[in-house]
Amino acid sequence: MTVQDKLYGKIEITEPVILELINSPELQRLKGVDQGGYTQPYHPLGQVFSRFDHSLGVYWLLKTYGAPLEEQIAGLIHDVSHSVFSHCIDYVLIGGDGGKQSHQDNIFESFVKKSSLPKIIEKYNLKTNYLLDDDHFLLKERELPELCADRLDYSLRTALIYQNISQTEAQEFLNNLVIKDNNWVLKNLEIAEKYAQLFLKLNHDYWASLTGATMHLTVGDYLRYALEKNYLQEADLYTTDNQILEKTLRFHQTDPELKLLFEKMENKIPVENKPQAGAREIKLKSRMVDPLFLDGSEIKRLSEVKTDWKKIVAAELEPKKYFLKFTC
Repeated sequence: MTVQDKLYGKIEITEPVILELINSPELQRLKGVDQGGYTQPYHPLGQVFSRFDHSLGVYWLLKTYGAPLEEQIAGLIHDVSHSVFSHCIDYVLIGGDGGKQSHQDNIFESFVKKSSLPKIIEKYNLKTNYLLDDDHFLLKERELPELCADRLDYSLRTALIYQNISQTEAQEFLNNLVIKDNNWVLKNLEIAEKYAQLFLKLNHDYWASLTGATMHLTVGDYLRYALEKNYLQEADLYTTDNQILEKTLRFHQTDPELKLLFEKMENKIPVENKPQAGAREIKLKSRMVDPLFLDGSEIKRLSEVKTDWKKIVAAELEPKKYFLKFTC
């Protein structure tokens, strides 16, 4: 299989288990799930990219840097339990926590075990339970503010597609990554600081922005209302974004409330962000990195040599709060 990837260029995939997993319904569904949630109405360049693009990218990044096959597979399947509109689900379901956006992680193991993936995995003499344990795969996944393949792929992919960096700059970051002691390490202080500043900009402009808060709140309101009215069933949440809209759009003519919620979701109604009567408080997950880098042969952390960065990281990792009120 040959794939032309926006970040990595031409990808050649030959490993039978990887090919079979890619062709599974669980991975194919992710082609219809927007990585950012419902980004098209909120950014001039439209949708960021799909969960499938990202999943394939995480796999390829791990393969390129020599991770074992088991870790490559774990990277490939790590997002299969995402609902439609990605982390917007945390603003739909009772008990969802927008400050953590952890619903997908919470259901991941049970989702995979009920899917077609274990049969494929075990066909190749691999163990599903082993692949589901992130403790085995520290290149694939680490807690913020550490670097991991997941975080590296979605940050560089977002920055490239939204033209925050050029293809040459994206490749510069990739060329300056090495693996040391099972950690992602940048080759020098300059490139570590450049990547950290890029990540900070992405967090401010997209992931933890007012735009992000508005999108998550409005998509959450729209889906929750559609579920309450039985226009959707909970199982529909694990189809694709377009399949959801095909089911709900036909009710707009008879349900003005649903139509209004969609207009808010489409970013067609102005919104104010300030504490006031009638404002809705929303928490939004905030992301930040504190990368490791090489100082000669020694591994150091950016915050060790840039003392202000430690304060920035601590502040950025706190969920952001917004107080949203629509003019209509």
